Amino acid sequence: QLQLVESGGDLVQAGRSLRLSCAASGRISSIPTMGWYRQAPGKRRELVAAITNGGNTNYADSVKGRFTISRDNAKTNTVYLQMNSLKPEDTAVYYCNAPVPTMYGGNFDYWGRGTQVTVSS
Repeated sequence: QLQLVESGGDLVQAGRSLRLSCAASGRISSIPTMGWYRQAPGKRRELVAAITNGGNTNYADSVKGRFTISRDNAKTNTVYLQMNSLKPEDTAVYYCNAPVPTMYGGNFDYWGRGTQVTVSS
């Protein structure tokens, strides 16, 4: 079992920055990949960024150069999303995600409850 708790969402003006955090807790000690997704009203949930426990990262084209994902494996499998130069189109609920391998093969996706990011123009 794994619990993911996000924090850091806020209302900010365009051009400003925010840092989101996601702390994982539970009986799973090693999480291969952690990531951030977002869902805007009326739109599908989309991948924003992901990072492996080896530090390999993957970003959506729309956030490359503005967002940075990082994780602290030494502490508590915590993942961060530094968001700079925010745009109104970044407005969405941001969800933390952790796909964990199962003994049956494949992954089980754990999700946080989400944190709201609103960027005003």
